[in-house]
Amino acid sequence: MALQPAAGARDLNPGQVDSNRRLCDLLATVYRLWGYQEVAPPTIERLDTLEAGGAIAERELVRLAADEPLGLRPELTAPIARAASTRMLGRPRPLRLWASGTTFRSFIGDGGGQRISEQLQSGVELLGEPSPAADTELLHLLLAAVATLGLASEHRPTLLVGHHGLLSALLSQVPAEQRSAARHALTDFDPLALAALSLPDSQRQRLMALIGLRGEPVRVLYQLEQWLGPVPLLESLAATLASVQEPADVLGVRVQLDPTFQPHFDLYDGLVFKLVCQGSDAPVAIASGGRYDGLVGRFCSDVAQAAGTGFGFDVEAIRDLLDSATTATAAVEPPGPWLVASATAAGLGAALRRMAELHGGGEAAELCTQPCADQAAADRLAAERGCRGALWLAA
Repeated sequence: MALQPAAGARDLNPGQVDSNRRLCDLLATVYRLWGYQEVAPPTIERLDTLEAGGAIAERELVRLAADEPLGLRPELTAPIARAASTRMLGRPRPLRLWASGTTFRSFIGDGGGQRISEQLQSGVELLGEPSPAADTELLHLLLAAVATLGLASEHRPTLLVGHHGLLSALLSQVPAEQRSAARHALTDFDPLALAALSLPDSQRQRLMALIGLRGEPVRVLYQLEQWLGPVPLLESLAATLASVQEPADVLGVRVQLDPTFQPHFDLYDGLVFKLVCQGSDAPVAIASGGRYDGLVGRFCSDVAQAAGTGFGFDVEAIRDLLDSATTATAAVEPPGPWLVASATAAGLGAALRRMAELHGGGEAAELCTQPCADQAAADRLAAERGCRGALWLAA
């Protein structure tokens, strides 16, 4: 009989479960304030939905042994977009939805074997609104949610922003047969691959400059305008970033524009973003998202409704980040329950009645199932169990 979980999976202790729930509740409170409604997408979906039109590689999906091609969801966006475009088609747009739940991904471990990764995700989706106002709302909502998490200055949060259309515009002057290779070299930050492309010197030099262009939005946008001219995309992006600069500054979140940034999954076709914090050993990504109009268009026949944008928080990454920090937020723990004990086995009924009184007053209490000789013995047992104290009944 196996005595450990499957490779890549893990057991959570009660403290970790409580922290996960607390973080999900904090985020849900913000979502509701902004008018978002909770949905619960299925854990099991058809593979063609999970692959999101080729945006997610089949090797990353956890397949199920079933008569139909089914798998476990690797993220929440595609299942919600499918449901919004089918079962919720008659609802007025835009739809503001949020969900939380476990996602599953498959990867090859260091030993060459398959491993399964579980992640607890919480996020929102704004569907049916094609205007840049939706992107602006999502970034403001992201920052509002971050404000509740208790991040400290030592975490140095950075909001990394890119745009799929911006990168396509920058590559439009590259010969068509070289664009795919150039895109991969830029998004993988691979200057050697970029130097190996058969391109005119002027184009290669511009791409070499582009691969290192990132930082404060105003400076980066100025350089991009020198290359592209005053195109509407730059104006819209500048307005969005200017809108979020003030709340980001208040929270101590640095906003960084990176024209070559693209997320892990190729779901997105517009604005993309990722929130990265400094962990104890390395940077940690705690949230990511963007615009995915093309994905919604795969499920929705109405072109006017084929729009979507959203983001998801990696709840367990946030938990680990906060647990590893010596901040007041991480140090505060809720008080444990009372331990209700009796001197004899015959006192069990009285102990249960005393517990019911505590529960009725909203106080947590647990039962000591074995008799305790005296108050001191009950106190020692309460300390061992992490209880706030013992209530000992002599009779």
